[in-house]
Amino acid sequence: GLVNIVGGCCGTTPDHIREVAASVVGVNPRRRPELQGRLRLSGLEPLEVIAGQASGFLMVGERTNVTGSPKFQKLIAADDFEGALSVARQQVENGANLIDVNFDEGMLDGVKCMTRFLNLAGSEPSITRVPVMVDSSDFRVIEAGLKTLQGKGVVNSLSLKGGVEEFKRQARLVRRYGAAAVVMAFDEQGQAATLEDKVRICGRAYRILVEEEGWDPSDIIFDPNVLTVATGIEEHQEYGVAFIEAIRRIKADCPGAFTSGGISNVSFSFRGNHAIREAMHSAFLYHSIRAGLDMGIVNAGMVGVYEQIDPGLRDAVEDVILNRRADATERLLALAETLKKAGTEGERSTGLQGIPKWREAPLEERITHSLIHGITDFIDEDTREALSKLGRPLLVIEGPLMAGMAVVGDLFGQGKMFLPQVVKSARVMKKAVAWLTPYMDAEKRAGGSSSQGRFVIATVKGDVHDIGKNIVSVVLGCNGYEVVDLGVMVSCEKILEAAHEKNADFIGLSGLITPSLEEMIFNAQEMKRREFKTPLLIGGATTSQAHTAIKIAPHYPGPVVHVADASRVVNVLSRMRTDPGFGSGLALEQESLREAHRRRERSTELLSLDEARGRRARPDSAVPLARPEQGHGRWVRRDFDLADLATYIDWSPFFWTWDLKGVFPAILEHPAHGAQARELHRDATTLLERIINQRRFEPQAVFGLYRASGHDETIALEDSSGGELERFEFLRQQKKKVSGDTYYCLADFVREDDTVGAFCVSMGDGVRRFSAEFEQAHDDYSAILVKALGDRLAEALAEKLHADVRSMMGFGRSEGLTRQDLIAEKYRGIRPALGYPACPDHTEKQKLWKLLDVESAIGVSLTENFAMNPASSVSGLYFFDPAARYFAVGDVGDDQLSAYAARKGISPAEAARWIRPFGS
Repeated sequence: GLVNIVGGCCGTTPDHIREVAASVVGVNPRRRPELQGRLRLSGLEPLEVIAGQASGFLMVGERTNVTGSPKFQKLIAADDFEGALSVARQQVENGANLIDVNFDEGMLDGVKCMTRFLNLAGSEPSITRVPVMVDSSDFRVIEAGLKTLQGKGVVNSLSLKGGVEEFKRQARLVRRYGAAAVVMAFDEQGQAATLEDKVRICGRAYRILVEEEGWDPSDIIFDPNVLTVATGIEEHQEYGVAFIEAIRRIKADCPGAFTSGGISNVSFSFRGNHAIREAMHSAFLYHSIRAGLDMGIVNAGMVGVYEQIDPGLRDAVEDVILNRRADATERLLALAETLKKAGTEGERSTGLQGIPKWREAPLEERITHSLIHGITDFIDEDTREALSKLGRPLLVIEGPLMAGMAVVGDLFGQGKMFLPQVVKSARVMKKAVAWLTPYMDAEKRAGGSSSQGRFVIATVKGDVHDIGKNIVSVVLGCNGYEVVDLGVMVSCEKILEAAHEKNADFIGLSGLITPSLEEMIFNAQEMKRREFKTPLLIGGATTSQAHTAIKIAPHYPGPVVHVADASRVVNVLSRMRTDPGFGSGLALEQESLREAHRRRERSTELLSLDEARGRRARPDSAVPLARPEQGHGRWVRRDFDLADLATYIDWSPFFWTWDLKGVFPAILEHPAHGAQARELHRDATTLLERIINQRRFEPQAVFGLYRASGHDETIALEDSSGGELERFEFLRQQKKKVSGDTYYCLADFVREDDTVGAFCVSMGDGVRRFSAEFEQAHDDYSAILVKALGDRLAEALAEKLHADVRSMMGFGRSEGLTRQDLIAEKYRGIRPALGYPACPDHTEKQKLWKLLDVESAIGVSLTENFAMNPASSVSGLYFFDPAARYFAVGDVGDDQLSAYAARKGISPAEAARWIRPFGS
């Protein structure tokens, strides 16, 4: 019998599929009674399947699978398990004999979801009267399901991929829980592709399970891997025949066992062509059932009646599936093109009411149009056509795809395209390359690329920020560079090993927090020690041309270039590659910057620390101290509404991320890039609405209000009994001012018996998980949008929490501030972040983390260089005095450096390391 996985709501009914199965089984003279098995399963009701009997045909509903049902995935993501149960209930009501339950999705806790769902389903007799297939690639999730399952279900799946001992361990657990199992044709060497490997691996697994582990053969369901045919690669021509013959051999060699397969895999090379795929599924299913196939994972809407397939089309697809002609693939491709031109496929493949005019252009022009306009709808279809025309995937990439990207690069360089559009173009390119990747892997090709150069890029050790780095990677990829992105928090050792192994033409270092600048210096020193000659590019929010020239370049004899933003990186690399005088010109320019810095240092006058203290800021003592109306204490909050937080977003920095300069909302009418800003804003707000509706991010906060007193450059926090909780150490301005005689330190804004606050807010790990979904789908544009929105919402949460805290302090309830007033900080008090100009030492964050117990409270940790992880997080201190203001400490003298180091219990050299980016 055939077990069909129901693909969705479509015209094909369960009864229709049963009729197809019965007609096929009825003409199968090869079935041997002694090989028939009896698969006994149960939910609240028993179910028995006898191999070879059409009456034993089962429907397995797959709509309770997050990877197969967008509706179910959305319900689970929204924590709507009641709605998810209704999906399961509907499947059973529509005739499903089993339901497949799967929670393999990056943002989900599979163990918790499986346990919760099956527990809830257990109280619904209308659902659990049928057996359950517990489906996961993570055996911990499978075991959680087995612990919760009522009756006898099926595990999907086991394999020898992890070795014999792990296979046995898992099999024993499955048997202990009393379940049947799908066994995939994988072993330690990978997936079985040939007939011999399929039969060998399944036979080996059968002997282990039956002879060594005592399994009933009827509890074994072998899946010998349906693989894609008609790819244009010669060895793939046998994949259809190999599966069909493997079914026949496995049934003979493994008495009593059942067989299954994912039928739709056979037609992946014709994705988008409904007519061809439907015919391929029907024919493949027909011949597989005749060979003894018992179960099949297939969308009922993509299976027709075998006898009703057009004879010419049926012959063409059978020529491919059964490998009856050497030119079978070419003939089927030609037929597919004929069907498309005849309108047979048209609207169904595009989902459009009409074909756009540009689709009538030649292939190369269509590909270029898709790339320029960021249109992904047709790129699979056009890439397949290009592969058919050119014969090899590399020729497609280096031909029409790179030609189209060259046009994108030219338009970008001419200022006729903007960064968001380029990232959309990269999304199309990546989708095409992803489609071609299996063919390139199969050819086992290496090298031979006409790449502009190989670029190894990383966010340095201790830093987690990667939006800018990711944009640079996309821009380089769009311009013909091969990019090796090592990710975030990458050690110098790993960066240099990758550069050596990949024979990198360029190395790029990125960082946001100020300690990353010191890490970049260390990387340059190591590159010199290891005798690298590779050009080094420096980028990130806290980097600068001056810092690169003064602090990094002297440590490395090769070119060290600062790249101000992503839009300039291609021009920089082009000059390095083509301009013979680039190196000497760079050296002269950087030496000029160093000399200017030396002149400034010689002319800089610093007050002594005692003199600067004598000119400290002095808040008005007549202003009453603000007191928290609820008293001092610590609070953890997770009650924030994402829709409410969205109203606090400052959109201007969002556009700056994409190299669109201006202030929101005026930027939307910018004469040069207003149209692009409006399009970017539309995309962002659409994605923001999805984030809000699906609750993709997890806004949370921990904060405290503490009794405090300031003295010199120290703030001491006390508990309710007067005992010291923590001491924060700060720095004072010392550089002599041309005008003004106040030399600020944050401790100046705290009087005796005052109140100071501390906070950390975060969007949680949802930002990383959601962006990872887009990255896996080769959609860098949306992935970067997610991260940029995560950062904006984290800042919005910091703004919202600050407003709430000001209300708790009493003076904030009557502010009456507009959104623009909040952005302009027209309120009493400040919230400086530790590690930035007013308090440049990132190591003080350790005290804040200890004070608030941040990691335990909301899961935000500090890296070794004191970056916050997750990256979409904000932390700092609250100062409530009306005189409090932001400022930059600037240069400090040796007297203050020594005093500061003594208070912290470290050496002056160690102290200088952490404050160096802001001082001498």
